[in-house]
Amino acid sequence: MGTGGVPSLAILRDALIASQTEITTVAMRRVNPNTSGSIFDLLKELNIAPLPNTAGCYTAGEAVLTAQLAREALDTNWIKLEVIADDFTLMPDAIETIAAATKLVSEGFVVLAYTNDDPVLAGKLEAVGCAAIMPLGAPIGSGLGIRNPHNIELMRERIGVPIILDAGIGTASDAALAMELGCDAVLLASAVTRAEQPALMAEAMRYAVLSGRKAYLAGRIPKRWHAKASSPERAEGPGTPDSASSSRSTANAKEDHRESPQF
Repeated sequence: MGTGGVPSLAILRDALIASQTEITTVAMRRVNPNTSGSIFDLLKELNIAPLPNTAGCYTAGEAVLTAQLAREALDTNWIKLEVIADDFTLMPDAIETIAAATKLVSEGFVVLAYTNDDPVLAGKLEAVGCAAIMPLGAPIGSGLGIRNPHNIELMRERIGVPIILDAGIGTASDAALAMELGCDAVLLASAVTRAEQPALMAEAMRYAVLSGRKAYLAGRIPKRWHAKASSPERAEGPGTPDSASSSRSTANAKEDHRESPQF
């Protein structure tokens, strides 16, 4: 889970417990880890690992510096890389993201890269050494769900590292779909923190993620243009007209076989 948009730490606490999340992102440019009673104290109390992110960065240089400061403050090499292009779309800047990822990987960071829903770009981020790819489903905070599910499927086919759907989730069905498409996890914030009942939505998300993952592992049936009956077209079994006819045909065939000359 993310922490953006949460009304209070008390509400966030209830939501985190309900979601049973094991890791929570924190925007390092917007919080002070040394402040008493901060979100870091809450995460420590709940035994949830903080994942620092570079939210609010617009260049590779800003993102790298933020990651370096986060490593020093939290003693972790993990970083969620987020470099946005502008304040209007909050879309990732592909060029700056790749540049930052390349630098951070060379410095020993475990980089989880926020990116567009572009399979080609995802492949390039994997190639430079990112530990996970985090494609958006829709713009941050929009709640529009997964606008291009086919691209997520394409990513799953060609990307070997974990895929974590990031941004755009509005409700539990969006989270379930992400997992059904083959994502390894989802990151969500606004869908929970801005819900009418955040803790209840967090619980719904937990079940959605579990259900979606099970559905993916189970394997869905192929999609068809036309109907296909799930029951046999004709009744089969002892006592049915078809089974009696079939038995007579089989018996006649056996008689014919016995009467035929052997060569």
